[in-house]
Amino acid sequence: MSEDGLPQLDPVIHAQARLRVTVALTSLGPGDRITFPRLQQLLDMTPGNLSTHLRKLEDAGYVEITKAFEHRTPVTLVELTTRGRAAFEEYTKALHRLLEVPGDGRA
Repeated sequence: MSEDGLPQLDPVIHAQARLRVTVALTSLGPGDRITFPRLQQLLDMTPGNLSTHLRKLEDAGYVEITKAFEHRTPVTLVELTTRGRAAFEEYTKALHRLLEVPGDGRA
């Protein structure tokens, strides 16, 4: 909570591009991964922009990036970590609390 009693939104997730990445990754099941090009296509982001935002999410421990080979071709796989799922859940709870209208009877 902030000094004014409002919930704090996670600044790592709150940036529009990183929020879009996180939402896309939460649609995958726990432990499921998506290739970098597929994620880029889904989000309509440039490779450099997506890489920059994935790095920030990775530095926070919210995503895991795996480099592998499939049929001798390099592949970059992205998945949301357990920590990332928990952070997104907390983010959405804080957002709901922030959007509640005072005195409307909801708790």
